[in-house]
Parts: sequence; structure tokens; C-alpha cells
Amino acid sequence: MSLRHSLFLSCLALIVLTGSGRGEEVRIDIPGPSGTYTVERWKRDWPGCEWQDGVKEGNLSVVERDGGFRLRVDYRVGEIGPEKNGAGWRFPIARRDTAELRYTVRFGKEFDWVKGGKLPGLCGGPSNVSGGRPADGTNGFSARLMWRKEGRGEAYLYHKNQPERYGDQIDFPGDFRFPTGTDIRVRMRVTMNDPGKKNGAVQVWIRIGDGAEREVVKRDDLEWRSVDSFGIDAIYFETFHGGSDKSWAPSGPSHAEFGDFVVTP
Repeated sequence: MSLRHSLFLSCLALIVLTGSGRGEEVRIDIPGPSGTYTVERWKRDWPGCEWQDGVKEGNLSVVERDGGFRLRVDYRVGEIGPEKNGAGWRFPIARRDTAELRYTVRFGKEFDWVKGGKLPGLCGGPSNVSGGRPADGTNGFSARLMWRKEGRGEAYLYHKNQPERYGDQIDFPGDFRFPTGTDIRVRMRVTMNDPGKKNGAVQVWIRIGDGAEREVVKRDDLEWRSVDSFGIDAIYFETFHGGSDKSWAPSGPSHAEFGDFVVTP
């Protein structure tokens, strides 16, 4: 489904699209007000999505933070997956072969890492390749992040040569830990490969608070696709605990805030 080229203005959110075609920049700002994030509100703020998880279940709200507003996701105790535990949708953008996604995430001070969970990224193609539906070179790709036990991090990739049914895991450096109660600025850059070549790339940088930005992932030997019929065409907003069983589920209240989403060429 193509992106609706309109300017949506409301007191709830503002989506600004500048440019056109492959060079389009996408910004998603959340100006408020604070309160429940309903399906109606979500439809207005994220136009063109074909599905959603977690919104109608009441897992999202809008909260004020440092003079602005963010989406808050409350992860349900004892549950896993985007519908029961967190949230997820695929927001369409103009197709491109290179894209950089930036956003801010802030984990609540009592966040329960358990075994791990998903964070937003980029994706593309005719199918939703995630959740154990592997990429085969023709059906699409996805590149997300994960938090892991004790706040460790990794890139979580579905690509043609992924070694298992579930996503390929690219660990962050061994000394890295996501903090709680602090803004974390994520920057992910994905470049599609030329069909038949393993020259696709992913890079991830993290900046914690006012600290220096740090490169935590760099791969330039990926084969996202074997055909040229798809590229990067969506922000994959997805966050939840899991994992395939409830041993990944949080045992106490956990939440995270998200904002400042930007996609640039």
C-alpha cells in the first residue's frame, strides 16, 4: 500500500513529509495531548498501515516528556508478543534502496529485561518476514533491534541467508548495556544489496543521554534480496517481550517511551 501524500495536522500528532520519490524524508512528531492512544487516533497519526497490534488492546498512551510528547508502550505482565504484550505495525514510506531511521527510546526505571524483546527498525517487500516467517530473497526483509538479558543489545535481521527460521542475531559489543530512565538515541542505516551480490549493509549507532554516539553494528556482506522488485518501504514499529514462549514474559510492570522518528535517504 502506498503512502498517502497528505499533511495530517491535529493536536495528537503531526507527520511531515518533505521531498518526493526515493529521496523523501519522513518525520513523525507526537505533539500531544497526553492520554489514551485509541485506534482512531492511531489511524490518523500513522496513515496507510494495513494492520496493527496492541493499540485496540490498550497498550499505548501519549505522555509528556521534557516539553514534548512521546508514545508510551506498557508491556503486559506475564504476556509476550505485540498483540498481548506490546505493540506493532508497518508504516509505509516511499520505496528506496538506502534509508536511515532515527528515533529515541527510553526504558522505564523498573524495566524487566527478562530474556529479550523487539525494538523498531526498517523493512520491505510484499510479505511480513518476521515471527518465524523467514526471508527467501523474494518475499521481503526486516531489520530491527532487540534488547536482551541485563540490557544487552543486538541487531535482529531477516535476510536471504539467515541461518535459522528466526532472525539472524548480530550482537552489540560485549560491554554495551541499554540503560533505564535515560534517553537512548538510535540510528540505523540499511542499504539493499544488488540482486545476486552479497553487498547489502546495516549499521547501527547508539547515543545514550548526552554521551558520544557509538557504532555498535556494522555489516556490509548481506543479501537482503535476490530480485530487484522490492526495497525498503516501511518503518517497522514493533516492540514486545519475546521470544516464542512465556519464559520471555515480564514478571513486573514495564514500559518504554518512543519518539522523534525520522527516516532520511
